[in-house]
Amino acid sequence: MPAIGQNSSKKSTKKPVASAPQGEMYASREEAMRFADDVAERRNLDREWVRQAIGQARFVPTVQRLMRPMQPSSTGVVWKNWRVYRSRFIDAVRIQAGVKFWRENAAALEKAEAEFGVPAEIIVGIIGVETIYGRDMGTFRVMDALATLAFDFPKTEKRDRTPFFRDELEQFLSLKNRTGIDPMEMRGSYAGAMGLGQFMPSSWVKYAIDFDGDGKIDLFNSRADAIGSVANYFKSFGWKTGLPTHFPVSFDTAKLDMDALMGPDILPTFSVESFQAKGAMLTGAALNHPGPLALIELQNGDPALSPNNAPQYVAGTENFYVITRYNWSSYYAMSVIELGDLVKAAVK
Repeated sequence: MPAIGQNSSKKSTKKPVASAPQGEMYASREEAMRFADDVAERRNLDREWVRQAIGQARFVPTVQRLMRPMQPSSTGVVWKNWRVYRSRFIDAVRIQAGVKFWRENAAALEKAEAEFGVPAEIIVGIIGVETIYGRDMGTFRVMDALATLAFDFPKTEKRDRTPFFRDELEQFLSLKNRTGIDPMEMRGSYAGAMGLGQFMPSSWVKYAIDFDGDGKIDLFNSRADAIGSVANYFKSFGWKTGLPTHFPVSFDTAKLDMDALMGPDILPTFSVESFQAKGAMLTGAALNHPGPLALIELQNGDPALSPNNAPQYVAGTENFYVITRYNWSSYYAMSVIELGDLVKAAVK
């Protein structure tokens, strides 16, 4: 989820939202007010404006709960399930919405593909997975979400992402100050992502572009801006024009070294030769692939419970890895790829 928009006179397409949650206001938190003062000094912003903006934000328990990691099973293992994950993002409703989006925005998609080299189906897959083409852009006040995660990130044994969300909150306030928009107006996801493509504030600042040429960046209401910004994001992270995202893979059990193949996780590391030397076998065009590969595992639950739970595997290229820079999950990347391919087939 790379978000925030600049001032726009276009009519908003955001859905009505419920009133602000009635949690603790951050005006009462000394830590939050110290942060506000620091932001104002670093960014040369009006101190009272920043204190008021952060002070009006409220703690949202739901945001904190949704950010907590999955709980392990009774065996201590967290089993992912590709089939279940896929079903959340790929269905007839989303495919039909994607076909409509593609047809209505064919010119912008064609322009983005020509300018950035990112296939239309990848852009369509991203926007479909993220927001069902603008139908669900989130109903949390972004200030509430970012403040909750900046000052009350859930305590876990794993990494504390408080610094990340404090930076996102700072980026959001700086951008809202420049555009003159009330920071309490903006709605997004529980993590603070916004617009059709669900950009985080820092990604909006770095990668969002005015693709419709109206002099404004509006990732909520301008589909062209959203399309161009997603393409620019991928190009900035190293998308290679014409390179497939993945290849089929099978295993030679006699020489299979699964530990070595899974060691780098989704980071493309192996040449075709070293990949096959470790028992991951390729065919056809994949044999001529010039770049590195990664073995991508998609679990389907606990394989000990049923043979049907065996994981699925593909050989991921550098472009597969680029998609995971949008959301650091191979399951997410494969959902984007498959949704985009299905929409493309339906459009034709």
